[in-house]
Amino acid sequence: MLNSDPVLRVMPMPKDTNRYGTVFGGVILSYLDIAGALEARKTAVMNFVTVAMNKVVFQQPVFVGDQVSFYSRTLRKGKTSITVEVIVKAARYDNPKNIVQVTSAEITYVAIDENRQPAIIP
Repeated sequence: MLNSDPVLRVMPMPKDTNRYGTVFGGVILSYLDIAGALEARKTAVMNFVTVAMNKVVFQQPVFVGDQVSFYSRTLRKGKTSITVEVIVKAARYDNPKNIVQVTSAEITYVAIDENRQPAIIP
């Protein structure tokens, strides 16, 4: 079950948009990665690096001023890796009750030690 509160919430600004007035997909991907890492750190306060992000399909555009929320949950925890699901929803700036799902992803992280080698997750 996804957490009822978002792990991350942002409001995109004009610098985040392409020439069509929608937020760059790469901006959303960056926040997806941050949200997933925040979820991973709930399991263990360690350094995590991104290993894989599954297929990401943008179902709806994001506009300047939308409130974009990132909901997360841990799917699997292995010896040195953790897989997190992140679902992204946007509340429209001009109608905050209009909430649309933007995208989702499963992201796999590996815990690393001070030598940047895989580390055991307690």
